[in-house]
Amino acid sequence: MDPITNELAHAGEQPSVTPEILELEENRITSTKVLAPMEFLFSLFNEPCFPRRELVAFTGRAKSGKTFVMSMLMVLCVMAEVLSFRRLTESKLRLLWYDTEQSDNSTQDILKNRIMPLYERVNKNGDPFPEDMFDIFNVRNLDREKREAYLIAAINYYKPDLVILDGIRDLVGDINDGTVAQELIEKLMHVAQEKDCCIVCVLHQNKSGESRDPRGWLGTELLNKAFDVFATEKLMPQRIFKLEQLYTRKYDIEQDLYFTVGDDGLPCITEAPPMGYLSQQDDDYQDRPPLNDEYVVRHIDGSWAMDVPRLFTDAFQGHDSLTGAALRYAVMTLGRIASRHLYIKCLEKAMNQGLMVKSHDNQNHVVYRLKSAPPAKPVAEQIEIW
Repeated sequence: MDPITNELAHAGEQPSVTPEILELEENRITSTKVLAPMEFLFSLFNEPCFPRRELVAFTGRAKSGKTFVMSMLMVLCVMAEVLSFRRLTESKLRLLWYDTEQSDNSTQDILKNRIMPLYERVNKNGDPFPEDMFDIFNVRNLDREKREAYLIAAINYYKPDLVILDGIRDLVGDINDGTVAQELIEKLMHVAQEKDCCIVCVLHQNKSGESRDPRGWLGTELLNKAFDVFATEKLMPQRIFKLEQLYTRKYDIEQDLYFTVGDDGLPCITEAPPMGYLSQQDDDYQDRPPLNDEYVVRHIDGSWAMDVPRLFTDAFQGHDSLTGAALRYAVMTLGRIASRHLYIKCLEKAMNQGLMVKSHDNQNHVVYRLKSAPPAKPVAEQIEIW
């Protein structure tokens, strides 16, 4: 039978269901499909973060405070509260810390002189440190090919709730190999889903001042797939560290966490530094473009201020409402604002002036709406920078 005759003979028949289609149907999403609710391990400033079955990216320059924050998360696994973090589970969490970067001595030093003392400081009951809840491995001396396999084996065997992979870069030979990066991220996503854990992937920041994203093609893949992306930064001249949420798929954490290191070597919460403070990457700040003059008011004494009503009104052009992340992106892009601290000051001023109303949508995203357009020639209070 020729192909045309064969096609006519089978016209109108339903195509056969292949194994691929059967497997695909198992992944169909409908409005009535019953799905397991998302479970978050922690909250920061009362916003949920670090969900099970997801990847979380953590980035920052060297010596920018990443290990301090990792220590907070480790202690949080067995304590209800550490600085501005809260544990959302009633039971303690099992931790797997997989250290690929430091020496054995450095890993042990962090455990003995940072994690355990921090636990003792926040523990009010005098309970001994529950080391049995911590599975800590230093694999820097292992062959690269073994590091990935042993990590997957450890997650399968020890069944941790939280995995800290410090750092993910040492699981690949070339950080810019796109195929290898994609395969690794997909493996980690699969094991996080299958073993119901949250995997925190620590990766250094781009060296270029143009971006604060994680480094290389591996960083790009991680950025695309991570549920949350956090970054640490060291502010000078005082030794103040900043933790901020760069991106999220659900809950916007608009407030940054600032902390210092006390004489005992442990982190202590502190206030945001004044605007005169610079990032550790102060050379990057010099390369950033100046503020957009359209939204800057110059005063006769040489000082200047942001035109908050105009800036936020323009940010809403074409939109009735914006999520917190979308508003931040629009305002910082329009105003060429490089400092998130300055953006927060502008946001606070806009709210204090009654320009916007803040609410939450049905997915609990923060949502802003303009109350009304400002006058044609706004003469509103401005933010004094200098």
